[in-house]
Amino acid sequence: MYYNYKKQRIKSAIIITFILALAIFATHHIYYKFQNERNVDYSSESLDITFHEETGDRVSLTRITPVTDAIGLASQAYTFTIKNNMTMPVDYTIKLAEDLETVFEDNCSDYQIPKEFIKVAIREDNKDAEIYTLSELTENNLLQTKIDALDEKEYSIRVWTPQETTIQSGAIRHYHGKIQIIEDNNQVAVLNTRKKG
Repeated sequence: MYYNYKKQRIKSAIIITFILALAIFATHHIYYKFQNERNVDYSSESLDITFHEETGDRVSLTRITPVTDAIGLASQAYTFTIKNNMTMPVDYTIKLAEDLETVFEDNCSDYQIPKEFIKVAIREDNKDAEIYTLSELTENNLLQTKIDALDEKEYSIRVWTPQETTIQSGAIRHYHGKIQIIEDNNQVAVLNTRKKG
């Protein structure tokens, strides 16, 4: 009797372990399948850039919702990875330029949020985020930096309207931006036409 009980416990433990392993494998596979489908790939001469949202390089605010910086830093992130394919370091600039194409498509040029009422934060890997008001950026430059040979860096950008805005909360005002990565030779990363494997 004792022998059968012990045998049954071992059998149950093996089945539970198998089910757990199968669930972990399936969850991992499904997550990365959908993540890869969502990714939008760009490239330049030396860099591969992967945007991890379906919106790709496009950033939007379509309503005035004034919040504190703490809440702004917890808002929706536009994340992307930059990979250096070269065996030497590469200098590059990350910009948040105006997306004039989307402004034209939305016919919202008369409803733009003034740049002094837009805050933007950029975070590199696990470093602290750097926060700016959009109007204080020189030539829309968020970050000028360098990536080592064959290295990879992760970035996130967030935009929000700060508490001190004088525009009424809920007002239908727009901001459309475009994240650009520009190598030191002034080559802008463009949408990669290679199909995903």
